Amino acid sequence: MSANSSTVGQLLLQGSVCISWKQDVEGAVYHLANCLLLLGFMGGSGVYGCFYLFGFLSAGYLCCVLWGWFSACGLDIVLWSFLLALVSLLQLAHLVYRLREDTLPEEFDLLYKALYLPLQVPLQTYKEIVRCCEEQVLTLATEQTYAVEGETPINRLSLLLSGR
Repeated sequence: MSANSSTVGQLLLQGSVCISWKQDVEGAVYHLANCLLLLGFMGGSGVYGCFYLFGFLSAGYLCCVLWGWFSACGLDIVLWSFLLALVSLLQLAHLVYRLREDTLPEEFDLLYKALYLPLQVPLQTYKEIVRCCEEQVLTLATEQTYAVEGETPINRLSLLLSGR
């Protein structure tokens, strides 16, 4: 073990390991891919940070696929970059699915912004309240009765916005 490390150390100290450096650069697609990957890894936390992160990573890995296919001609580069791009795109799809799952109907969203948000009720708590009423919104016509005191069972949460 020490013999190997000493030879590596001697090689590094003696001079350049490369006999001759490659004269041409990798190309614009390679550098674009690395810039996109750098921007992707600068993403923040939270939902929008994940969109930022996986969006730039997907674009960067797809550029790596193009570079590997057209410039480097390396099957390993193409396959690994394609798999990483696919995983990033699947993660983006999963984020979109989770966001669609968490949306509220328009009436409940307006109610949250008008009534519960000023009271600083957390959105998750509000969603639990909405699930209790089975996400139903009833609009009553004039002179239509929703409940009668002493007769209508109280088996769900109700909120009267206007009227009596």
